[in-house]
Amino acid sequence: MPLIEPGKKAPAFSLKDQDGQTHTLSDYAGRPVVLYFYPKDDTPGCTVEACAFRDNLPKFAPGKAAIFGVSILDEKSKAKFASKYDLNFPLLADADHEVAEKYGAWQERSMYGKKYMGVARVTYLIGADGKVVKRWDKVKPDGHAEEVLDAVNAL
Repeated sequence: MPLIEPGKKAPAFSLKDQDGQTHTLSDYAGRPVVLYFYPKDDTPGCTVEACAFRDNLPKFAPGKAAIFGVSILDEKSKAKFASKYDLNFPLLADADHEVAEKYGAWQERSMYGKKYMGVARVTYLIGADGKVVKRWDKVKPDGHAEEVLDAVNAL
């Protein structure tokens, strides 16, 4: 599926986090949602990105934005990752990559000349009305959480 364009309704989702709690998009109606897709738990770039959201989490509070990291692998992997780095926001387990597909983040990737399907680093800012406000493609982990924070503060 293609990436979701700003102005379009964000696809519904229901996923469990590292603590086994289910989160659905509709649970957060009326407030902004940051949904960032990352390739894999506990890898260098994904750790930089997750720790930046962790460190900036108090700055997101005034905008009432909910922050979610989404990737493949199960809740157990998410729990280990969250515990290792004191991640204090939900990491959603999209083991069958269904949500990544809905959001266009399940893409053909390439490493060392070998092609495979995997989660691309894509972030969505979903407005209080459930529509995509902004999308970041091919995200670079350094400084990304601050960029997203600026966009939330601009709402």
